[in-house]
Amino acid sequence: MSAAPRLAGSDRGFYFALAVLGGSYVLLLVVLIVGDAAYTRPDQVRQTLNDPNIRSAIRLSLLTATVTTILAMWVAVPLGYLLARTQFPGKSAIDTIIDIPFILPPLVIGISLLILFQLPPGKAVERVIPVTYHVPAIVLAQFAVSTAFAVRTMQVAFDQIDARAEQVALTLGCTRAQAFCRVTLPAARKGLLAAATLAWARSLGEFGPVQVFAGASPGRTVVLPTAVYFEQELGRLQAALAVSLVMVALAAGVLLLTRLLGLRSTQS
Repeated sequence: MSAAPRLAGSDRGFYFALAVLGGSYVLLLVVLIVGDAAYTRPDQVRQTLNDPNIRSAIRLSLLTATVTTILAMWVAVPLGYLLARTQFPGKSAIDTIIDIPFILPPLVIGISLLILFQLPPGKAVERVIPVTYHVPAIVLAQFAVSTAFAVRTMQVAFDQIDARAEQVALTLGCTRAQAFCRVTLPAARKGLLAAATLAWARSLGEFGPVQVFAGASPGRTVVLPTAVYFEQELGRLQAALAVSLVMVALAAGVLLLTRLLGLRSTQS
């Protein structure tokens, strides 16, 4: 009888140790955000938001991040499904290639995109649609990085869905495409939300590839991370922090909305 209380006490100590270790990182993030907010004056935030270049950066960031997310999900859903459910020649190679954006410095991706459009195929595209140092370059740079995160998220989501549900749908007369659209895709809705949120947030904060491939023309290709960099380089630290807080607020708002939508979908 005395063993149970000792075990319970041991459990409390174990979980307390986990909470201290894990909570230290959470505390660091909270302290960073609180420190930024404390260092920045409200009037500085208002002044920064009234800057036409910053407003343009906000609009461009929201537009490009949204377009990138749509394109990323267009790729992530089918590719994540194929990787989770099928075996095909070259799967290991594709699996490895998808991980490149996780380990490759973002700056290298930007340089690689720049070189790609110096080659004949890229130049042929440029003759039809200007890409380098234009808005499409922002989307392409964001897409090259954020899609990998969306693919991995969707792969995990499909892995967690029992494949027998699809098999039952097939026996009831559905085609493979119908079973996917009517059974698997609705079951993966939380994964879809998570993948889209991750791709959007990653696109919003992408700096290196965008800076190299799209440049930084005020009012044309400057997005929020680039604006933070410029403000800091000019010695306007409070303005840089004000823009950073805007990015934090946007990302937090999207995360909160996604969690609310995910909660509603599980309750319906």
